[in-house]
Amino acid sequence: MIKTVGLCKHFGKKKAVQNLNLEIKKGEFFTFLGPNAAGKTTTIKMLTGLLKPTSGCAYVKDKDIQKDFLEAKKIIGYIPDTPFLYDKLTPREFVELVGTLYGLERGYLLEAAQDYFDFFSLNEVADILIENLSHGLQQRIVYIAALIHRPEVIFIDEPLVGLDPHSIHLIKRLLKKRTSQGTTIFMSTHILSIAEELADRIGIIDKGEMIAQGTFDELTKTSGVSGKLEDIFLKLTKALDDESEFSNFKDKI
Repeated sequence: MIKTVGLCKHFGKKKAVQNLNLEIKKGEFFTFLGPNAAGKTTTIKMLTGLLKPTSGCAYVKDKDIQKDFLEAKKIIGYIPDTPFLYDKLTPREFVELVGTLYGLERGYLLEAAQDYFDFFSLNEVADILIENLSHGLQQRIVYIAALIHRPEVIFIDEPLVGLDPHSIHLIKRLLKKRTSQGTTIFMSTHILSIAEELADRIGIIDKGEMIAQGTFDELTKTSGVSGKLEDIFLKLTKALDDESEFSNFKDKI
């Protein structure tokens, strides 16, 4: 469902993503992990057509995201780490605008939008200008806009920023339900416990290069570390690899 071949993105001399090869199957929940500036967001932007790769190719359902971008984007839902909304619209107006751009039949659009407003408890703010809503409420609206057309592939960059525990619970349930129905999810996150809980497979990128990918059990074997995903991640990215160095630093603070 998602495939990259030798995908690269350079910003001048900086190699943000280098020779990325991925293959993610239909209905798979894939989480993408890495330190800050590892290349996660750059990868997602290339996979959604927001950035042009320096070299290599990216495919979504066999459609080249650069050559067949309109067809590819019809089946993609994208949830960025920072909500981008039209402040002078209400949530209802914004969701209806997005659904119309996707060509949804109006009767279905209105019914689906109402179902989502019910699910996310947004009825009380559905007709208030977005500029007057909190970050957490805006993030829920972004989810609705990204899912309203029932995309076959969902890209999520830091999915839980600014959300309260109840919203997090709802979104986890919703995403798992979607994968059980055949939707493919590519999610970047820093919250390792969420990745461990939700992912079918995990990829770890560091300094622009994929250093490991597989199921939790496969990453355990690769790293030689048994325990939590946090321990595996720190081992593979060589963070705190030298315990004596950490001890020396700890003594100074």
